[in-house]
Amino acid sequence: MSERVPMTKVGEERLREELKKLKSEDRPRVIAAIADAREHGDLKENAEYHAAREQQSFIEGRIQEIEGKLSAAQVIDVTTMENTGKVIFGTTVHLINVETDEEVCYQIVGEDEADIKAGKLSVSSPIARALVGKHVDDVVAVRIPSGTVEYEIAEVEYI
Repeated sequence: MSERVPMTKVGEERLREELKKLKSEDRPRVIAAIADAREHGDLKENAEYHAAREQQSFIEGRIQEIEGKLSAAQVIDVTTMENTGKVIFGTTVHLINVETDEEVCYQIVGEDEADIKAGKLSVSSPIARALVGKHVDDVVAVRIPSGTVEYEIAEVEYI
């Protein structure tokens, strides 16, 4: 059995929506494109046919990947947990750079959900690994390519 894949409730819903779209819209569209391309005759030199088959292969691969992740998913909904001030998967963490007083805010999410521009950090990222298990007011040293940055945990939200 494969490892459990942690994800937030929102992450699970997005994967389910993508899977539904792939199965109900994208797959039928590609099957129709393949059938249409077949009608044009010689398949060896039919670029439309080969492009449609390649797209079908991608769609089927993505469907399998999503189904695999959903079957191994461990959905963690922090909104149902008591806020103890401890950083865990799914929490939103407000950090203050000890040196510059700059404040940043990140939610710790699964790898598929990570989007640094949206403030979503992968649970396997160096910053998230340094934060998990810590509490409000703890100072955490995070190694980055240019050295080490120290952050103080200002607030932990279970939202």
